[in-house]
Amino acid sequence: MSRLSHFIFASLVLAGPVIHAQPAEPPPTVIECSGPAETISTDTETIATFRDQVVVTGNNIKLTCDYLKVVAIRKGDPSATLGSYGHFKSLIATGNVRIVQGDREATCGRAEVFPGEDRIVLSEEPVVRSFDDEYIATGPRLVLYRGQRRAVIEGNELERARITLPAIKDLGFDEENKDGQNQ
Repeated sequence: MSRLSHFIFASLVLAGPVIHAQPAEPPPTVIECSGPAETISTDTETIATFRDQVVVTGNNIKLTCDYLKVVAIRKGDPSATLGSYGHFKSLIATGNVRIVQGDREATCGRAEVFPGEDRIVLSEEPVVRSFDDEYIATGPRLVLYRGQRRAVIEGNELERARITLPAIKDLGFDEENKDGQNQ
């Protein structure tokens, strides 16, 4: 191939994504652990468990925990020994759970992720905070909704819902005008 041919080929390869701008495929979900990983298939689901220093990386998210149970809808031949993974039904993470996404993180003892319902339920001392500490939310149970910019912080008689935000500007009276009268 001549230099000109190499240049044209390289130009087309580089320009291809610009000319044919198609949505990029999300990256695959990768799950790693230092302990045993086990998969069990039924006719309808594939259930996988991971133990010890579990790390999940996916589309703009990283989750770490001590134990993870993944339930996926099974696809393919139901009589196959191990089923193929379809879409995720749920992920249940327990023990030292930490979820990092964008500029925020959540920590708790238990996280239940329901991708089909676009929600995550955090329990066992959950804390959600921005990395700049602009906000911190705690309570006995937090429910986060994907794509809605919505979080429900549930409180109860024993443990109140709590949100810590930046300071509010002092709205008090000036020292010169302590008695509240206008001058």
